[in-house]
Amino acid sequence: MSAPDTKISNNTVYNEVQVILSEKRTSLSMLRTGTAVFALPLSVLSMLVATSAYHTISEAASFLYPLLALNVILVFPGMYLWDHAIFQISRYDRQMAKIREKHAAVAEFIGWRRSADHWNQVSLTFCPGGETAT
Repeated sequence: MSAPDTKISNNTVYNEVQVILSEKRTSLSMLRTGTAVFALPLSVLSMLVATSAYHTISEAASFLYPLLALNVILVFPGMYLWDHAIFQISRYDRQMAKIREKHAAVAEFIGWRRSADHWNQVSLTFCPGGETAT
């Protein structure tokens, strides 16, 4: 057999990088959705607090308690989406680091970029031309 059976071509590695980055974008979308689901109950509660001078609890109890229950229920899917998305993003970053270490020809095109999260992790993104940014 020929050498392509044992050695992975650069095109295959580029395609793998593109798939990982598209999955990472999907996880970022999941993080954005989790933020929206989590923020909805907070915005509804802040509106209720802002308008609390115009109603009493006894007058609004018929819709207040179901609304509070719905808000509590919505918090959990938002937290799940956040947790799942952050776990997936870190997994994709580790996969990209492995590709960068394993394939020197492709490593020059995968640049390091610092992410703005509070864990101070380093996030890998695809940088055409090999430029790096901090």
